[in-house]
Amino acid sequence: MQIQNNPKKPLGIKAYGHIPHLPGSRLGPGDHKCSDGQARICTQKTRDKHDLIIVQEKVDGSCVAVARLDDKILALNRAGYLAQTSPYEHHQLFAYWVRENESRFSAALNNGERLCGEWLALAHGTLYNLPPNHGPFVAFDLILGNARTPYYEFKERLGEHFVTPRVIHTGGPLGIESLLKVLEPSGHGAIDPVGGAVWRVERNGEVDFLAKWVRPDKLDGKYLPEVSGGRPIWNWRPKT
Repeated sequence: MQIQNNPKKPLGIKAYGHIPHLPGSRLGPGDHKCSDGQARICTQKTRDKHDLIIVQEKVDGSCVAVARLDDKILALNRAGYLAQTSPYEHHQLFAYWVRENESRFSAALNNGERLCGEWLALAHGTLYNLPPNHGPFVAFDLILGNARTPYYEFKERLGEHFVTPRVIHTGGPLGIESLLKVLEPSGHGAIDPVGGAVWRVERNGEVDFLAKWVRPDKLDGKYLPEVSGGRPIWNWRPKT
């Protein structure tokens, strides 16, 4: 596969941004905290009956996206560049996998939309024994421009065609102590402890904001060769 010398960003923007952290969450380089008000809504008290909180298992891989632009299906890394232009093998494999599954994405996406998710092929900070029929891609956001699709519409659009993060809780706030009681077992075959969770706060049928909590003792990328000094560990590789 030939890599372009000057790869472009087809969207003109990043494919996916960073989700702010709740208090007590481990912060990595470039991470930031959510506001105190947002933290209270997530973990203590909603504003009123119009708030809906959905808490999902945080999966741990490489953030990627698939966009439909001019009726073409494009595999992108988080920064928004074409996956096939990446020097990393796991991004090259993502581009290959998207081509193999192009019809699924064409059926799910309208022109201009992108489906964002976690690519679990290469072990980063969590080892997975992916369940049967799970696959290496977990879709967590359907976005048009900067607008996220509300959760239940998102699930209806995707149907059973894509794996989505395990839902831990829906309804009102969920504190960290309560989260830890229900965080295990993983819905995605995590061998290591589940690294955290993501709170999706919707209001009046629209996505208001997201926040996440990551275990304080979690080490990002501990299985990557550049961190471990060992060989890459694959949760998934194509058979051919």
